[in-house]
Amino acid sequence: MSDTAVGRSRAAARDRLDAAGATPAGPDVRRALQLGLAAIWLLDGVLQYQSVMFTKAFGQMLAATSPSNPGIVSSPINWNATLIEHHMVLLNAIFATVQLLLGLGIAYRPTVRLALAASIVWALGVWWFGEGLGGVLSGAADPVNGAPGAVIIYALLAVLLWPSDRPSGASAPFVAARAVGAQVARALWLVLWGSLAYFGLTPANRAPQALHDMIAGMASGEPGWLAALDKHSAALVAHQGLAASIVLAVALAIVAVGVYLPAPVARATLVLAIVLAAVIWVVGEAFGTILTGGGTDPNSGPLLALLALTYWPPPRAGRSGS
Repeated sequence: MSDTAVGRSRAAARDRLDAAGATPAGPDVRRALQLGLAAIWLLDGVLQYQSVMFTKAFGQMLAATSPSNPGIVSSPINWNATLIEHHMVLLNAIFATVQLLLGLGIAYRPTVRLALAASIVWALGVWWFGEGLGGVLSGAADPVNGAPGAVIIYALLAVLLWPSDRPSGASAPFVAARAVGAQVARALWLVLWGSLAYFGLTPANRAPQALHDMIAGMASGEPGWLAALDKHSAALVAHQGLAASIVLAVALAIVAVGVYLPAPVARATLVLAIVLAAVIWVVGEAFGTILTGGGTDPNSGPLLALLALTYWPPPRAGRSGS
């Protein structure tokens, strides 16, 4: 075989590997991130099967997201909550099963596209009917407690982890850029984290005792060690709402612009994003209250960390799968 033919054969092999999302020198990182997303959906499905979700408590939980929202948002939420209270066993079983199927569908390669597309539709519906749009329109959105709604991040991850590449996908600077392009991916990151910084400075969140009261309120029903951690954390920010909000907003703003900076600096801001996600998850969200037996999902902390990994610059330019 001539050198030209050998070169063409090797180039074709590289193209096939790129299309599959991997390279000869590295693993398929996008696939690993997809599996991470699938695992969270599976956890959601399992949590939805908890016995408390088959009681009126589930409908009441949904109805609690309605107050202070505009009528066009709150009315469908109230209708949905009432419907669930009247058919709680059937509808909750359907909800739980759907989430399990989404996780399994994303984990199974032949159905990953269908499952990701379905997860976007499902996430948008849950964001409205289950989270009241994350409190974005009611003034209650709090980045420390899950704003702008954990489930909308599921949809964002589904878009960024879509298993197809733009023409420049093979040279994308990070995994999230492969499907939508670097400019769009960076803009989505900026909007999300920039909005978190904004929500951190809203009047409701910068009040002297706002952060203290929110964290202290998470202690109820938690295991003793976590309740103690919440109480100590709340004490640290007692009467420091404004200062804490400013520090948090600055950190979130740094993360928001980090993906526009050179790779070494971008990595540092992504580490900061993961640290913030962990602190929010433990202190502000109490692991999504899943340890109380009443949590339906792990909340936004793990999703923000997973999202940060999709923007992680590869160690060497030109590696599409790393």
